[in-house]
Amino acid sequence: QVQLVEDGVGLVQAVDSLRLSCAVSGRSVSSNSIGWFRQAPGKRREFVAAVTWNSGDTVYADSVKGRFAISKDNDKNTVNLQMNSAKPEDTAVYYCAAASIRGTRSIYSREDIYDYWGQGTQVSVSS
Repeated sequence: QVQLVEDGVGLVQAVDSLRLSCAVSGRSVSSNSIGWFRQAPGKRREFVAAVTWNSGDTVYADSVKGRFAISKDNDKNTVNLQMNSAKPEDTAVYYCAAASIRGTRSIYSREDIYDYWGQGTQVSVSS
């Protein structure tokens, strides 16, 4: 059984930093791509970042590029999302997801390639 569990600090002030973790069981992060998505109140879920199966490649949404960093810890089978210079517009429920499909960089921002999802964790950034 594959499970993904998100964890991280829930409330921060703007320009602060926080780190989200995604613990994966039932699949190895070393051979799967892991993505982070988020959904703000009243909005559609959107792509945030992904680290591909071959680990050396990361993909970011333009809105977080330069502020967020995604990384894998193969030993702990976790994927971390470091969020720096947080903004109120980063407030959302954050989800991690796992994909076994392999392809070009452009596919990793698509929700439909991910076959397992976590339950989500709330991140609130106050101004």
